Amino acid sequence: MDDNNLLPKLSQNLLEILNEEEYYDVTIEVGNDPYVKVFRAHMVISHYHSPYLQRILSTNKKKNDETLSLIKLPNVSPEIFQIILSYIYGGRLSLKEYDVTNIIKIPIAANELVFKN
Repeated sequence: MDDNNLLPKLSQNLLEILNEEEYYDVTIEVGNDPYVKVFRAHMVISHYHSPYLQRILSTNKKKNDETLSLIKLPNVSPEIFQIILSYIYGGRLSLKEYDVTNIIKIPIAANELVFKN
């Protein structure tokens, strides 16, 4: 496989892993009632991309009998978090399908979560 195809294929594979919701070890509750959505993610990816999540995960380590870590993000809208999560896994962000209001909210939420790019 040549180098030009490796990164796009890896990005696609990571998005498939996210969308399949298998082998996840973190659940992230995003939003406030009645607009709460639960996302399933992978600790190693979440930990690497966000010092904020890294801090939460390191202080909230799973006990041996637990299978999942739980993170609550009430100050972020589920729609915006979905966009950010897809970017983290896939490495691409297309803004064509979003309105200006959501586009403005993306960097605000990313800044709050201290996401690395």
